Amino acid sequence: MTLLPESPAQRIGEEARDAAVRRLQEAYADGHVMHEELDAGLDRVLAARTHGEVASALAGLPAQDPGTATTIGAAAGSIRRRGRWRVPRRLTVESALGKVRLNLSRADFEQDQVDIELRVGTGNATLIVPRDAVVDVGAVRAGWKDTHYRPRTPTRPGGPTIRISGVMGFGRLKIRHARR
Repeated sequence: MTLLPESPAQRIGEEARDAAVRRLQEAYADGHVMHEELDAGLDRVLAARTHGEVASALAGLPAQDPGTATTIGAAAGSIRRRGRWRVPRRLTVESALGKVRLNLSRADFEQDQVDIELRVGTGNATLIVPRDAVVDVGAVRAGWKDTHYRPRTPTRPGGPTIRISGVMGFGRLKIRHARR
């Protein structure tokens, strides 16, 4: 998500304001701002009405790390990740022929928002997401079968946001939330 739209005079929404607050808190946790600067920055962000006012409150912060990107691929055979594993900010999964099974329920997320791009030729893909994750599958194109996903309302805040995009050739994408 970008905090600066084309027009700095545009009114700020709650999502952008929350992202700015998180950015200030992360800068404080990393030692880039002092306690007094954090308080002043939070006051300015919470009182801001436009994107320009938020941008000026964040102007002194170091550039934001966009996160890492990783590709997992296999020409034929299964791709499987489970247990504790690190999920990068951007993950691309490429499989020409075979099953894909990613269990994200116990994974460590680098950031609160993750983009997963699927490039699956022939075979099914199954993703098990954390119980309180928010999942967006709007950018997935299915060539043969529809995506199987029943959205769930998170029971508590703080779960990751997982945006899934890409192409499923001859196979189905199934997504389910972990039970615990």
